[in-house]
Amino acid sequence: MYLSTEKIKTDIQQIDWLQLYQQRLASVKDDRLTSFYKAGTFAPDTPIKAIPFVAVDFETTGFDPKRDGIVSIGLVPFDLQRIHCKGAKHWIVRPRTTLDKDSVVVHGITHSDIKSAPDMMRIVEYLLKALEGRIVVVHHRGIERPFLNAALEKRINEGIVFPVVDTMELEARLHRAKPLTLWQRFRGHTLPSIRLVDSRERYHLPYYRQHHALTDALATAELFLAQVSHRFSEDTPIRELWK
Repeated sequence: MYLSTEKIKTDIQQIDWLQLYQQRLASVKDDRLTSFYKAGTFAPDTPIKAIPFVAVDFETTGFDPKRDGIVSIGLVPFDLQRIHCKGAKHWIVRPRTTLDKDSVVVHGITHSDIKSAPDMMRIVEYLLKALEGRIVVVHHRGIERPFLNAALEKRINEGIVFPVVDTMELEARLHRAKPLTLWQRFRGHTLPSIRLVDSRERYHLPYYRQHHALTDALATAELFLAQVSHRFSEDTPIRELWK
């Protein structure tokens, strides 16, 4: 049975990704999506030492994928042995929505920056090729996957789904497993931050400029490698990490 995007949102942990890729391969019409799904994904018991990853970060005009758009994309391929900086990519793209002044303050991409930038459809083939056959790693899966899906739906009437490893969610497992008690809240205790910059600090990783898509992608790759080194194993099956 074909799984809709909405169904995927509610049952994300129960998805058989191998089966879903085969279903999508049989149904998509766009050649770029056909190539993406044909490359396949990994069996859930595959150890992470055998998996090629790609860290991805988007800067956007806001937080609503239905209303807002992507303004920059950064990606960095890596595996557990090393980060492949030579394969890193960064694009500024022109969104089909107005830049919000608050988002400009955050990511620093202005109207003049996007004036001559290409629409995302000009680079989508290169983007999907960079994701093919890899597991995507992000910091907060509520951005990259839904925004890419929405961008494609708007342009070619076909969306995209894929498993992701979310470094923010991995931090939440450790630092948000138990809510604060009433007494702790009364005493002014707060839960540890699981933002990218604060999570990196806990692993003694260097400070990088925030909200630049390529730098944040690199920062996410480094954070994931630190998480694996401290809390997981090279033999950890991917099913324990992806969503």
